[in-house]
Amino acid sequence: MLPTPSKIFFTLLTSGSSFQSHALTSPEPMALQPASLELRELGNTGLKLSCVGFGASPLGNVFGPVSDEDAIASVGEAFRRGINFFDTSPYYGGTLSEKMLGKSLKALGVPRHKYIVSTKCGRYVEGFDFSADRVTRSIDESLARLQLDYVDILQCHDIEFGSLDQVVNETIPALQKIKEAGKIRFIGITGLPLEVFTYVLDRVPPGTVDVILSYCHYSINDSTLEDLLPYLKNKGVGVITASPLAMGLLTERGPPEWHPASPELKSACQAAVAHCKEKGKNISKLALQYSLSNKDFSSVLVGMNSVGQVEENVAAAIEVTTVGKDVETLSEVEAILKPVKNQTWPSGIQH
Repeated sequence: MLPTPSKIFFTLLTSGSSFQSHALTSPEPMALQPASLELRELGNTGLKLSCVGFGASPLGNVFGPVSDEDAIASVGEAFRRGINFFDTSPYYGGTLSEKMLGKSLKALGVPRHKYIVSTKCGRYVEGFDFSADRVTRSIDESLARLQLDYVDILQCHDIEFGSLDQVVNETIPALQKIKEAGKIRFIGITGLPLEVFTYVLDRVPPGTVDVILSYCHYSINDSTLEDLLPYLKNKGVGVITASPLAMGLLTERGPPEWHPASPELKSACQAAVAHCKEKGKNISKLALQYSLSNKDFSSVLVGMNSVGQVEENVAAAIEVTTVGKDVETLSEVEAILKPVKNQTWPSGIQH
């Protein structure tokens, strides 16, 4: 059974949500430091990911038109500034994101091993299909669009909307065969409810799943992903987090109308935004730096589609490592959000 349209829109904003970067575009002075972007190990893969990852869904015109020139320039600037991790999906923009990212990466003109690419399978504009046949065809289609011989990570996309038992018994074994064929290096899973990760990881052989991508569970208002870290470390699984701005809740622009958060949570976030604005602070920068400060996460994915967004996200990341985050304002925001802390929203799971 497919999810309702609201759920489709809801989960659209996963790894590459442009809401993660919208509010980072307001100008705010940042310390310019001669520092490089931090690289972090991803579980047991041997990969070292930039602490800020490039979420490429905006390149699929998901949040408005992006020209070829802007896409190529933003990817080029990201790479130049130390971002080596690029994430996409055939779902974003109906395959357009993959095509644009592929074109942009090719324009870099650098050796393939210099950057890390993650794409997904199982979720498409026409719906969900985690069958072995579909995901096997999916990787070939993705590689053609990306103009690559292999991707570093292939992830099962939003598995809570499929059958988790099918993912365990059919999808992941199919991905292992794809891995053996040299088309992918590592296997991952993505989803919103945290319990989908333990459900799958407890049912596959150790070392089968290399990475998980979680979103909306490590931000100022919801840090529940942190509770799962000891379990994931024990499993040897690398962790990528996305949506540090909680799909628009922690932005001056605010969340979209269909955002599934409760009225209480939305109201508290609005109060936190107003407080930061009164202090002349950018809550989105604060939220991104909050996520970046936890080094147990290999990368924080942020949707980007312009050189300006890249510059601001990288500057915010470098500021964390050189100057530190704004502890005073963060403490004040956490106090405002405390009554709604870790208040999440439902997402359908079908076993």
